[in-house]
Amino acid sequence: MSDGSVINQDGKRNTSDSNWLSQVQIRHALQADLPSMEWESEYSRYRKVYAGVFQKTKHGMAVMWVADLPSVGLIGQVFVLLKSKGSLTLADGFRRAYLHSFRVRLAYRGAGLGKRLMEIVEDDLRERDFNEITLNVDRNNLDALRLYRNLGYLVVGKDPGRWSYQDENNVLREVEEPGWRLLKKMSN
Repeated sequence: MSDGSVINQDGKRNTSDSNWLSQVQIRHALQADLPSMEWESEYSRYRKVYAGVFQKTKHGMAVMWVADLPSVGLIGQVFVLLKSKGSLTLADGFRRAYLHSFRVRLAYRGAGLGKRLMEIVEDDLRERDFNEITLNVDRNNLDALRLYRNLGYLVVGKDPGRWSYQDENNVLREVEEPGWRLLKKMSN
């Protein structure tokens, strides 16, 4: 926000805090964070997806990061798949990781939080000796594409964006979100 104000989760503005970005704590997600990742039911359909990724963190196959603003709660998240059982071209467990479920609440976009989250993810992956990150971005999400390109990601192809998941009511959902496949080669 240009005036430095904080928007609470219920949409109310708190102008008493002019340096909210410096107060954001970026940390690994806890199991207790999972309900907050649903963002007041906006993403409750992904409840089982989030729980599944959290289980993968326990086995060293994934990392979940959250941006926590103490006066507000979770305002951002990003998940990193370190090893994929289904597609080693996405994440092979030792060299290439796959980034997904990256989002920042609308009221907090444009202030550098997304860039900060990405830098922390990349630093963590370098420490783990990974040297490539792949991700998919919706073809219509030009703001996200611009962020990734500014961070050195290159478009390497198209992705049909077909995937499925079980929602919070155990209904199998088929998704088609055509996107771009991006890649960044990192130096250690």
